[in-house]
Amino acid sequence: MSGVWVFLENKDGNIVTGSREAVSAARTVADGLGQQLTGLVFGQNVSGVADAAFDLGVDAVLGADDATLAQFRVEAVGPLVTKLAQEHTPSVIMASASSRGRDLAAWVAADLDAGLVSDGVSVAVDGDKVKVTRPVYAGKLLSDVFATSSTQVITLRNRAFPQAESTGKSGSATWVETAVSEDDIPTKIVGFEGKEGTVSLTDASIIVSGGRGVGGPEGFAPVRELAETLGAAVGASRAAVDAGWIPYEHQVGQTGKVVSPDLYIAAGISGAIQHQAGMRTSKIIVAINKDADAPIFKLAQYGIVGDLFKVLPALTAEFKKRL
Repeated sequence: MSGVWVFLENKDGNIVTGSREAVSAARTVADGLGQQLTGLVFGQNVSGVADAAFDLGVDAVLGADDATLAQFRVEAVGPLVTKLAQEHTPSVIMASASSRGRDLAAWVAADLDAGLVSDGVSVAVDGDKVKVTRPVYAGKLLSDVFATSSTQVITLRNRAFPQAESTGKSGSATWVETAVSEDDIPTKIVGFEGKEGTVSLTDASIIVSGGRGVGGPEGFAPVRELAETLGAAVGASRAAVDAGWIPYEHQVGQTGKVVSPDLYIAAGISGAIQHQAGMRTSKIIVAINKDADAPIFKLAQYGIVGDLFKVLPALTAEFKKRL
């Protein structure tokens, strides 16, 4: 079972969006190399996830179903993927560049002494290697990178690839034993604290972000109202987060979340290079700022020079009429 492998994150029995995108990219690579595409499915009670993987078009599934894998811990999954890779020698291992995908890719690449290319926004087959295009210099340039090791490990930026769609394919997974016992895993997950009613920045197709120009915590009210109207996620610049106006989980930028939505609305954000690094690959960027010389306007497809406290409510009112 060599060929191309893709790690499939799952939550509540469903394959997450980033992994559906990874399947799409991995399918392109597998077809280009003329190799089999295998989905990696780990967790507890995940037979349905394996079925869903086949439906998304993978040719085979390597899975492990165990209580130690009920929640993702890289100390449990990493040794398992390493063991399987040593046994089967895949040519490529791919994963979404989520926090879990990055953790796993780094662990496996280190254990296998393999080349790792991270945060790819495009992939293409060149001979027996995969050319990965990734942003460098805070997104100002794109670089084509190859891993020369026998197994290439690649992570893919969320929302840079289309999602794999249902194919109607079915199959039987190959189930394996775990590599480590619970006693060998140093971390324990005791619970989760979820936030209801919010849209994930990394998964969002629309993001409305506020920056220093909102003036304070209360200044995010029109940002949130527009986001709620559009079904969007709320983002923020580092300046707003550092000022304590909004939690870090909303930060977009080089030291926050890297996002690629279909629409990014930046309100009161000047557009420092660190912020641009986190949202430059957005498909459409709309900038709203009182300063006509703000750097964000050079990046934006659409710009509004004006007071965000007048512009955002006007946009919200118009969207409410049309939606």
